[in-house]
This record gives sequence, C-alpha cells and structure tokens, in this order.
Amino acid sequence: MKFKKWICATAASILLATTLNTTSIAKAEVTKSIADESIYDVLVDRYFNGTGENDYKVDPLDPSKFAGGDFKGIEQQLSLISQMGFSILSLGSVFATETYNGTMTTSYSEIEPQFGTSEEFTSLIKTLNENKIKAMIDFPLTNVSANHEWAKDPSKADWIVGKSGNKIRWDLRNVDVQDALIDSVVNFISTYNIEGVRLTNLDIADTAFLNKMIEAIKKVNNEIYVISNEESDANFDATFYDENHETYRNIYKNVDQDSSNQLKHVEPFAKGEGLPTQLMIDNLNTDRFVLDVEAFPPTRLKLSVASTLLLPGVPVMQYGTEIAMNGEAGPEAHQLYNFKTDDELVNYIANIQTLRNKSETLRRGEFKLIKNENGFLAFERYSDDERWIVVINNTGKTTRVDISADDIGEDKELRGMLESDVIRSNDDGIYPIVLDREVVEVFQVIDKVGINKLYIVLLAIVYVLFISFIVAMMRRSKRKRALEK
Repeated sequence: MKFKKWICATAASILLATTLNTTSIAKAEVTKSIADESIYDVLVDRYFNGTGENDYKVDPLDPSKFAGGDFKGIEQQLSLISQMGFSILSLGSVFATETYNGTMTTSYSEIEPQFGTSEEFTSLIKTLNENKIKAMIDFPLTNVSANHEWAKDPSKADWIVGKSGNKIRWDLRNVDVQDALIDSVVNFISTYNIEGVRLTNLDIADTAFLNKMIEAIKKVNNEIYVISNEESDANFDATFYDENHETYRNIYKNVDQDSSNQLKHVEPFAKGEGLPTQLMIDNLNTDRFVLDVEAFPPTRLKLSVASTLLLPGVPVMQYGTEIAMNGEAGPEAHQLYNFKTDDELVNYIANIQTLRNKSETLRRGEFKLIKNENGFLAFERYSDDERWIVVINNTGKTTRVDISADDIGEDKELRGMLESDVIRSNDDGIYPIVLDREVVEVFQVIDKVGINKLYIVLLAIVYVLFISFIVAMMRRSKRKRALEK
C-alpha cells in the first residue's frame, strides 16, 4: 500500500512539475504587500515536543494543561510547514503565561519557559528566515493574568479597570498604559527580529491609540506586518471580519450551498478599493471547520482551503487543518499535532501554494468574476504578463462554464494545473470548461502549443512504473503460493 501511495504521489508530482516547466509563470517580485503572504497559525505548546528539558508542568493526558510543545519542536518539524508553502508562521502569544494557549499572560518581556529559552526562540526565528518564512507573534493588549508583573506593582494600581475571574483588564484609555504597551511590543520585536504582530484583545482601545502603536511598530521596520483578529478601523495591513469564517464554513460544509456572500469582503480589494481581507475557514478561538462538515471531510477541506488560497486576500490556516483536525472551541480544538496521518491534503495545499507563490498575478492580479452560484465559483486573475481562470465546483454534479474567445483571445488553450486538463476552443469560439463535482482547477491561459511531448513521455513513465508495481506484486504472490505447496 505504501508503494502504491508513492506511485500515485510521484505521478501527481511529475504531472504538476511538467505543467509548471512547460508554461510561463511570471516570477514574483520582492514582496510588497501582505497580500503576497499566506499565514499558518500554530500554538507552540500543541505542535511538537522537541526537548523534555522544559517540561515543567506538562500533562499530555489533560487537554487543558501544557502538552510540552516548544520552539525546538517547531524548528525540528518546520519542513512540513515549509513544504506547504506558507510564508508567515504565526506563533500565537509566546510570553510567559499560565495557560498552554498564552491567554493568561504574566509578562510582556519574558518568554514562556515551557516553550523554551530566549536563545531557542532566536534560533527558531533564524531558521524561519533561512526558510524564507516570517515570524509573527500575538500581542494581547488586555485580559491578561491577575498575576501579571504590572498588576503586582502598587504604583500601577490605577492601570486596572476590571477583573473577571483570574483575568484583569488594563485601562486602554490611560496614556501611561498605552505608552507601556507600545514600549513593550517595540522592545520585544526589536530584540527578536519579529516580522509580524497580531494585536489581540483590543477591548476599548480607540483607533488613535492603535494607530500610534502600529506607527511605533513600523518605525522599527516598515516591512513588519501588523494585523488583528478583531474588526477595527485602525491602519492594520489586512482587515478582519468576524463573519468571514462563518461564511466559508456555511458554503463548504456541504455541496450546493448558498455562496452569494463569499465575495462580500473580497471584491473591494480585488478592485483596488481597500485592504486585503484575512480569509479563513476557522481560527484558534472557534470550533474547527470539520465539526460543521456534513459530507466527506477531506474533500470539504480541499474545496474550502483552495478558496482561501486562490481568492484575493490573505490566506490564514490553522495548524492541523491539513490533517482534518476536529473539535469544539477550546482545548478540544487544540489537539496535539499528529505527524503520522496521511499527507494527501498536505500535498494538495503545497501544489496550490506553488502556483500562488510563483505567480504575482494569482496573488495580486486584476479580478473578474465569471460565475458565483450555489457553490459553483469561477473567476479570472489577470495582468499584463499572465491570465488565469480558477474554477471551484462545490456542487453535487458535473458542471460546465463557457468562456468566450472574445474574452481570452484566439489560438489559446487553458492548461489545468491540478487535474492536468487542457481546454481548447470549439468551432463556436467557446472554451468549454467541464468540471466534475467537488473539484477545483486552476487554468493558465497560454498560447496554443498542441501536444506536449514531454508531458506524454513522463505520463508513460508513470504508467510503466505502476504496471511494474502490479507485475511485481503478482510475481511475489505467485512465489508465495509456490512456497506454501
């Protein structure tokens, strides 16, 4: 079975590589916008335990306790994230905390010792940079532990405006609090060469204060991305809408769902009228997408993740999505990563990201909607250099969409990059795209080249390998029967 899977994986890789090598994909320029990025969210504690030296309060059997994941673990298993093509690794809150997910922060300067030392954190960031991945951290503005170091300082008693359980709220309208928070985030990102900050727990923070903090962060390095996981009018690099992930969940939980709202927060940026929006099917504070799925989870995940990666915006994916992690919001949704699961989704994501990362047009090109109806989405991304057509058939039947030669030109062909289809115009000057149910395809519009000889040769090699495998299995079975006689 393992050899069979290897054969299939080899076939897919060869075919994709052949397509990439025989078509012209514009090389990406130096990154200028967060729209060029894709974000992979992890919880340090739940990824991988690289060393037992920092397992001070670990109890893997209790999902509410620390499980042992650390910076060394992420560094050791970084190849998986790199393979999927993500360019930003969001580490969550890495500050000293009383909880595995960093929500009970006790300091804005000290690193959580169970995650590792400052040297290990520095080593992780260096490794990320060597792999062309930026490090992003969460910075909670309030709702921290009552044992926070500031809360223990009597001179800062008036900084606290409320307490709920073991959490306290800072007075985010207090100028001293604002200055202290700005100094803290600036010092931390300066010390560790952080390239992205997600501001969380905005609470009563007004826009002027948030803009002041963003400006201070940008002064350290103007290329640092600053985003939030809450809606705000501040000058963040990308927008966030609470309803976005619910929209995607409702569309892709099954076939033939209402998809009319899918482009609500996408088209403004696509038309050059706003900032890119964070596109996601869930986040670390919600139920897992798979919990809502009403059909086969791997297929649902392929369709939903592909839409976030291919629509204009900033793709954000939670760790474990690629292995169909499930669970309700909280510890159940924050399971330990299982590295022994099938890598089918990993390869699928990697293939789409390969296209996206190599083509500036797929990331920031002009956008033209072709069709968006009950789960069937087709759109075009184009520039002076390239033209792409993306089709997502999240319906229960094979569906056709016609593209006129008047739109894409004569003597062209549509080269499928995932399913390896080639579409040419018919006698009526129509390029008929027919897509099976629950399938995604990315077509590049290229000059008509006829038969791809290299493609045919490599396809033949794949079939020879597969037939050889079958023959070898038959011979093995025959020898085994002979020995048993």
